[in-house]
Amino acid sequence: MHRRDAVSRALQRLALVFGLAGAALALAVAMMVLTSIVGRAGFDAPIPGDVELTQVGIALALSLGLPWCQWRRANIVVDFFTQHLSERRRLRLDAVGSVLIALMCTLLAWRSAAGALAVRQAQESTMILALPMWWVYASLAPGLALAATIALWQGHGQWRGIDAPPAAGVAEAD
Repeated sequence: MHRRDAVSRALQRLALVFGLAGAALALAVAMMVLTSIVGRAGFDAPIPGDVELTQVGIALALSLGLPWCQWRRANIVVDFFTQHLSERRRLRLDAVGSVLIALMCTLLAWRSAAGALAVRQAQESTMILALPMWWVYASLAPGLALAATIALWQGHGQWRGIDAPPAAGVAEAD
């Protein structure tokens, strides 16, 4: 097995684990919201802090889902102007796009981590549950960093012309 294949497989599996964790978290948040709504409507007993937990949970779920989205190249692509270019030129443009996504995700991961440090120092917490906010910011950084790593890896392959897009449909993890 080539080194590139081994790295690709490791990135794919890590992205899949992050994506499944994000999906499980989004499902848990949905169930919590449903329980809170039923509790509020039927028993006058909503879950305290449900809005705070929803905001935090969905932000984290999205962050965890970004690496899988990037792995699958599931971002919106407007190829109207590039559809008549050669495959090599399209791959080069895709490589530039991947590197730009990598830079954006790196910036967001860095600012999330820096924000976590600042919020921790300020001892900021949520209004209702008084949860420390620093861990919310810190929890966003790993998903963003992995998405950046995958985008950079893909950009490198696209630039060299060896990284074709994945097939349509759900990819296998192995």
